[in-house]
Amino acid sequence: MNPHYNQNYTREEIDTILAKIKSCVEKGRYVISQNENRQENIDFINEYNIRSDKQRSILMQIKTEDFCHSLQNTKIGFEHEVLYVFVPQVQLFNSDGEEEIVDVYTKFNIIDLPSGSRAVVISFHKRNKPIDYLFR
Repeated sequence: MNPHYNQNYTREEIDTILAKIKSCVEKGRYVISQNENRQENIDFINEYNIRSDKQRSILMQIKTEDFCHSLQNTKIGFEHEVLYVFVPQVQLFNSDGEEEIVDVYTKFNIIDLPSGSRAVVISFHKRNKPIDYLFR
């Protein structure tokens, strides 16, 4: 495992982090990154025709058992941020209309603002590397 990955969490700590993420999703205080640096997210959403209601549903279905690790943000100016990786298994329909179980790699940044927390979903795509679940 990457030495920058942190799995030093209790189930309760991840429950709390996930509750905060889901609260942001419930309140519509989240965004899935779809900029030029996140082409993989855009391609995934298009390939599986994942409309915003389905995106929200996927995020709300994530369980503590889907947690893999956290890591420090390495982007200049954002090194203080901790990113949380969850990989739920989701039933989706591919572009051929066939049902498929997909490991969805999600990476979250929780931003605490005076007006309340926001969740930024940095990664939202098919898993593309090996992962280790902490609680499985």
